[in-house]
Amino acid sequence: MYRSVHDFADYHRSMEKSQKTTNRRGQKSRQEILDAASRAMSACGYAGTSMSALVNATGIPKSAIYHHFGSKGGLLAEVMAEGAHGFFAAMQEAHREPQGETPRERLGWYLRKAGEVFRNRENFLRLLLIMVMSNEAADPEALETVIRVRNEGRNYMRGLVRDAFSVQGDALDSDVVEDIAHFGMLGFDGAFVSMQSGDKRSMESQMEQLADAMIALGEARAASFSSARSHGKRTQRHT
Repeated sequence: MYRSVHDFADYHRSMEKSQKTTNRRGQKSRQEILDAASRAMSACGYAGTSMSALVNATGIPKSAIYHHFGSKGGLLAEVMAEGAHGFFAAMQEAHREPQGETPRERLGWYLRKAGEVFRNRENFLRLLLIMVMSNEAADPEALETVIRVRNEGRNYMRGLVRDAFSVQGDALDSDVVEDIAHFGMLGFDGAFVSMQSGDKRSMESQMEQLADAMIALGEARAASFSSARSHGKRTQRHT
């Protein structure tokens, strides 16, 4: 029994403090597991990263890992989700104050900044590439995360393309935007593989070349669409 209301209040405060400490420890353990899994999976792949290796890397029991994530596939999904959140947040921060007065200047600036983010987010991008190319993850949640990240990347690229080409007031047809964004994603993938393979060409120079190519493609596709529309209008007038 408590001897007074004050005793009960002291006990309650002690329990709250203990609970907060336990929660902080749990959150720290969870983050330690995510960090270790990100490093290991980006280096060895999903299949090549054993739960035992994560136990050795973190000192956290396997039972605690399963408690936090349920399964190895659930852990991968969380690693991908956290990596994606950090990657796109870094991209948005890098692109917060766009520069450039022409489409080429604006797009070149966007891509150079993206290249800087690539260098700082290698673990996430390497793991994403491994998952896309090897299709290792059998867990539906993990596969869904990989697909969502790629789709989010394409959508982000579409936004960069639209903004760059609208600098001088020209709005591109949605099909043209789609073509340029698709090409840009191919260029991003290739530039990252080149960086990982130790290519001596700098990321900045690769982004400059990609910007040149995307602008040339955009101008060519826009001219083609404009010509097709003009031809269609002339045909309608003669029928």
